[in-house]
Amino acid sequence: MPIMQSRRSRHTQLPRQILATCAVGAFFLTSAGSPLLSSEARAASCADLARLALPDATFTKVETIDAGGWHSPQTNLSRIMTAPGMNLAGHPVQAANPAFCRVAMMLHPSSDSAIQTEIWLPLQGWNGKLLGVGNFGWAGSLMYDGMVTGLGEGYAVASTDTGHDSSTPEGQGGRFTLGHPEKLVDYAYRADHLMTVMAKQLVRRFYGKDASHVYWIGCSLGGLEGLIEAKRYPDDYDGIVAGAPPNPIVNFNGEQLWAGWMSYHDPALRVGREKFQLLNRAVMAACASPVGKSQGFLDEPDKCGFEPKQLLCGGKDTKGCLTANEVKAVEQIYRGPVDPKTGKVIFPGPAKGSEDGFSADGKAFPVALDLFRYAAFQNPAWDWTTLKWDTDIASATSKLGPLLHVDDNLTPFFKRGGKLLMYIGWNDGHNPQELAGYYQALMQHAGPEEQKAARLIEIPGMGHCYGGAGCDTFNKLGAIDAWVVRHDAPQTIIASRVESGKVVRTRPLCAWPQVARYDGHGPMTTAASFTCVVPE
Repeated sequence: MPIMQSRRSRHTQLPRQILATCAVGAFFLTSAGSPLLSSEARAASCADLARLALPDATFTKVETIDAGGWHSPQTNLSRIMTAPGMNLAGHPVQAANPAFCRVAMMLHPSSDSAIQTEIWLPLQGWNGKLLGVGNFGWAGSLMYDGMVTGLGEGYAVASTDTGHDSSTPEGQGGRFTLGHPEKLVDYAYRADHLMTVMAKQLVRRFYGKDASHVYWIGCSLGGLEGLIEAKRYPDDYDGIVAGAPPNPIVNFNGEQLWAGWMSYHDPALRVGREKFQLLNRAVMAACASPVGKSQGFLDEPDKCGFEPKQLLCGGKDTKGCLTANEVKAVEQIYRGPVDPKTGKVIFPGPAKGSEDGFSADGKAFPVALDLFRYAAFQNPAWDWTTLKWDTDIASATSKLGPLLHVDDNLTPFFKRGGKLLMYIGWNDGHNPQELAGYYQALMQHAGPEEQKAARLIEIPGMGHCYGGAGCDTFNKLGAIDAWVVRHDAPQTIIASRVESGKVVRTRPLCAWPQVARYDGHGPMTTAASFTCVVPE
């Protein structure tokens, strides 16, 4: 998961403190004597929501935002979230917000909790549904741009910073977990669940009825959050879209440290960027289809039989070949780290076709490093170069697995009718074959009917959650809604490649194990020229 730093505006606390107790059909008084609405009372207006009595919650801002009046803080996160491939509804360009009631609150389920949460409620045109928007990186900020998208589609929307503020030094990366076990619990699952509970209550109070359907959409950390919700709280959501979920996260972050660790301990295995680019060109030449060669990616990386040794220098090292050590390094990156005692791969390395993003420079990947030194080992001075691939991975898993790992049994979620759509890009550092293995394990636990409740989409040419040369822009929200409401399972989804706000080509995304194959006749830039087939 790429790390994100986001600066979020501080909200001014209202003079009224909301009491942490509630009683049906009753009113409460603040110290100023103003009445509070009980948890069962309906609010007559946006402002009235500030008088609701909600447990373990303090309202920090309740206001009406006019149409076009919202402007998200400009941060690295907003730059990513406004990329077309991250648009939850598949829009090439983000539209301005409709008018809404903005409710910001601080949740404090423990004495060390401070969970910033916002729920936005459309003032007109509410479609009767609620959307939770997942986080990115180490979280620490609200997903405002995703909220704007959902709002524009008629949804009430909710987001949380998961209990820490990444705009502060102590809130950056994984530092917030150091000495704060309650904050780690908030980050792992409690913040998302409580956000969902509060959002459902506010929807009921504001509109006078429950949301008809509730969805979750997130990628990277947001994808993992979706799986955790499905596992821990199967009643929270009716449909979950989980993009590139890093699960199990200890193993995944171990793989992110692997190339740096390997090349630190053996400097001969360090590989320069130009050699990775050479490798990528060779892989493309050997394995890309005519469409892939034209558009710049491998269509089916798992079918690529190219081996790095085919580039082995016959003698002297040149720009056009790989040395024996470079071949060895690349082979080990593809393979991923191995438990030295069992010989089992801890987490597979990235897929072929993604070599342009490889690195073997003897340095640690910061996001992964934080998981071990802060969250797992509670030691800022922990030396990542001493990582032991048998005992340290096991130790970190024993501490973080119960909080952040999701096993392959989501039967309670499926049995109550929940739908799960997972997706991942073939040019992601997370190898889609690993996610396909998890999907297959899910299906083994599920019964015949429950097996119909999950789908996996593997996207050629897409990077981590978005970007890359492939078609990365598609309507995630529309797909999950059609599945839940109309029982229209997503077998094929049309995705777009967007440049400068314009769609330049389209392509079908096929439910795994099917892949999109070009018919050899129509334009390569048009989805109608492709058919979803099961590969041989």
